[in-house]
Amino acid sequence: MAAGAKESLRVTKAQSAALLEEAESKAKEITREARKEAKEKTRKVEETLALAVDYAAEIRMMADKRAEAIADKAYESLRLHDHYADTVQAYKNTVDGYLGTYAVPASHLLDELADEFGFHKAGERLKLARQRTRIMEESGEAADCNYPPGWKRDYAINFVLSAFNGKVDSILSRVKPSNQGKQIQEIKDVFSLVNHNGNVFKGARIHGEFLESRLDEYKWAVAIQRLKDKQREEQRAIREQVREEEKARKELERALKQARRDEELLSRALEQARLEFEHATIEEKGVYEARLNELSAKLADAEEKNRRAVSMAQQTKCGHVYIISNPGSFGGDVFKIGLTRRLEPMDRVRELGNASVPFGFDVHAMIYSEDAPALEASLHRKFLPMQVNKVNRRKEFFRVGIHAIKAALDEMGLQARWTLTAEAREYKETLTLENAMRDDPQLRSKWLEEQAALEQSAVLGDEEEDDSIIEEEGEVEALP
Repeated sequence: MAAGAKESLRVTKAQSAALLEEAESKAKEITREARKEAKEKTRKVEETLALAVDYAAEIRMMADKRAEAIADKAYESLRLHDHYADTVQAYKNTVDGYLGTYAVPASHLLDELADEFGFHKAGERLKLARQRTRIMEESGEAADCNYPPGWKRDYAINFVLSAFNGKVDSILSRVKPSNQGKQIQEIKDVFSLVNHNGNVFKGARIHGEFLESRLDEYKWAVAIQRLKDKQREEQRAIREQVREEEKARKELERALKQARRDEELLSRALEQARLEFEHATIEEKGVYEARLNELSAKLADAEEKNRRAVSMAQQTKCGHVYIISNPGSFGGDVFKIGLTRRLEPMDRVRELGNASVPFGFDVHAMIYSEDAPALEASLHRKFLPMQVNKVNRRKEFFRVGIHAIKAALDEMGLQARWTLTAEAREYKETLTLENAMRDDPQLRSKWLEEQAALEQSAVLGDEEEDDSIIEEEGEVEALP
């Protein structure tokens, strides 16, 4: 019985130990689960908090963008308002005409520019403005659009540039100082209209800086035009003066011929009266003496008129001294320094470039002088060592640099419009054609056929021109 109780106690202890172990195991499992659940909840709380922070930041960012969009829209609306206002005004100007709205007084900024700058300086400033325009076009600074880089962008930019430049070049070709206000507004209106129409090409537009560059071109073009107008007026006055002097010269020649004829007739009459006086009676001598005194007075008067006519004729020396060259015929540093009293001095230059030389002459300077023979002689003496023909001094060609001739005239205080570089258009075109024919036999054959056709036409309709250059007084001048 005792043994049964012991066994029962052992079993009970074993069961208790098993239950205790199971309870401890379950307690550990419950603790792990609780910790795991707490960690998961903590993670979720942290994620939720992070999401909330991100959401708040997103809301704030969206609010900022919305505020910026509203501000940009307001600014864009303001810009569009100005843009459309300019466009409307441009259309109005184009339809209604410019009338007197943009008139600028004739005496304005350009008068000051014409006084302040010499012709060559105004030309240089225009060249700089043109160069600036070309640089802006070549560097892509003249226009822009919102297309990404590619052919569409290039096409859109070229389109607005061509439209703008075409109209501006048309305005520049008809520059008028008296019309400058209207023409400046025309250029600005073209700018507004082109930029408005460029909206269909993703906002293709001309930059304001490019507009300023073209307006700068216009300003200097007007300045030069003003100087040209002034020069034309001066030339008109010179032609009028030459015309009057030519008229006076002819009248003086007639007066001189009449005075000499009167002097000769009175001299013969006086000589005859003296002979008759010597053979007259005492009663007749009183009559002849009065006649002699009368004829002597008339002769003295005729001699005075003759001297005065000669003196006045000697004062008619005005004319033009010209500096011309012909690189194709004589080389680059050979210049002719001559004079003409023609009312149209270019007639003389064209006459010199007749059939005796293969190319026409280029005019480097045409200087008006009240004593043209003295000016011409002074220049000839200055460059005598450089004369091409050392035997015949009438050949007025000199091997000297154009800058040396200009310096000599500057030292004399003479002002002239200079062209320092010879155009030599036909000569340069001939060189280009010769080089092209050298490389292209077909071009050479075509040219020969054309020349043969022209020669046949000339034989049928024209006679050969005389191989001579007619001098001013009708003499023949042989070239050096």
